[in-house]
Amino acid sequence: MAQVSINSDLGEWGSSMDSGERARLLQSPCVDTAPKSEGEASPEGLGRGTTSTLGAIFIVVNACLGAGLLNFPAAFSTAGGVAAGVALQMGMLVFIISGLVILAYCSQASNERTYQEVVWAVCGKLTGVLCEVTIAIYTFGTCIAFLIIIGDQQDKIIAVMAKEPEGASGSPWYTDRKFTISLTAFLFILPLSIPREIGFQKYASFLSVVGTWYVTAIIIIKYIWPDKEMTPGDILTRPASWVAVFNAMPTICFGFQCHVSSVPVFNSMRQPKVKTWGGVVTAAMVIALAVYMGTGICGFLTFGAAVDPDVLLSYPSEDMAVALARAFIILSVLTSYPILHFCGRAVVEGLWLRYQGMPVEEDVGRERRRRVLQTLVWFLLTLLLALFIPDIGKVISVIGGLAACFIFVFPGLCLIQAKLSEMEEVKPASWWALVSYGVLLVTLGAFIFGQTTANAIFVDLLA
Repeated sequence: MAQVSINSDLGEWGSSMDSGERARLLQSPCVDTAPKSEGEASPEGLGRGTTSTLGAIFIVVNACLGAGLLNFPAAFSTAGGVAAGVALQMGMLVFIISGLVILAYCSQASNERTYQEVVWAVCGKLTGVLCEVTIAIYTFGTCIAFLIIIGDQQDKIIAVMAKEPEGASGSPWYTDRKFTISLTAFLFILPLSIPREIGFQKYASFLSVVGTWYVTAIIIIKYIWPDKEMTPGDILTRPASWVAVFNAMPTICFGFQCHVSSVPVFNSMRQPKVKTWGGVVTAAMVIALAVYMGTGICGFLTFGAAVDPDVLLSYPSEDMAVALARAFIILSVLTSYPILHFCGRAVVEGLWLRYQGMPVEEDVGRERRRRVLQTLVWFLLTLLLALFIPDIGKVISVIGGLAACFIFVFPGLCLIQAKLSEMEEVKPASWWALVSYGVLLVTLGAFIFGQTTANAIFVDLLA
């Protein structure tokens, strides 16, 4: 593939190239990426990573699967049943995979190695800043969702340990949801969030993988051999309206969003070729689809329209197998929060340094004070919002709309700009087809984001 020079001038802020735009963030676990050197400007020079094809598939699957798994049964219920939910996932998967391939193509063309760097190089300053701000908001919202998940699962576990109904009047103060979330956050999450580096990523990855597969297995087993006290609600067989189908899209976007971390994974491969990467992401998305469909179908058929936005909350508190699944999810979230916070903090730090025109090699003491202050503000704000937003469905809807930007909007913009930058006198039909496809991606992503935002505002006004 011929190298394309795309908006390569990033020094539009009047500051040096080292003033934050090269902040390394959202590096996937186990991804070993090295700084670029002068000899790495050509596509041939990109084959310098250590990740095998099979390893890349595993990393992409790991980046895709996570706490969003818990919301897929409710997404099937929202979409209008199994048929509508499966059709919606299959249709969106085509766009999801194409977005990952587009990012790899633009990464190779621009010789950039992280998501936001690719957007900066291909689409320019304004879109690059918008991308970084979106990443910061997305990671902030995901951290809120993680804290809500911790509270949801702890409520069930505490109810079993205390041998009394959840939320029963007269319960001890130390079993109150707000207290347990705050205590867990201050004891475990805050200390893990302050350090400058996050070398424990590989352990978090392992916990996430084990927890995800265990939760899926339990949901499938409980559908095949249900408990007697579990009675499903109405089993929908068709969507109530087209709007209902669209309302399930944010959850699917949140579940399949691995695009931000996909660019470092692509560049960490031994042979980072777009064709090979297409096979990697196709295999990874098929695996993720199997997990999400297994969870979504079995969870929905077990509880029907009565399924909770967090499917584990629909199971009895006394079920020990499900209690273990809750413990796995808590452990996974406890270690995932600091990683998401690190990513968001890196974006904020990069924007701040670029705005101030500060060099990266600044006084260590100033960096430490700023990092601690940023961490405390981030942590306290997410904690306060999590304490007063008990419904995780609302949070997933909002951040799912943002995930649509990473899956559709920014890859679509990159594809359009990349093809427009090819100044050929005679453009083949494929050129127009690719530009049109980019427009389609941007339109679809903007529609999902706009609808999600409108729904959130409308519901809040009604409330």
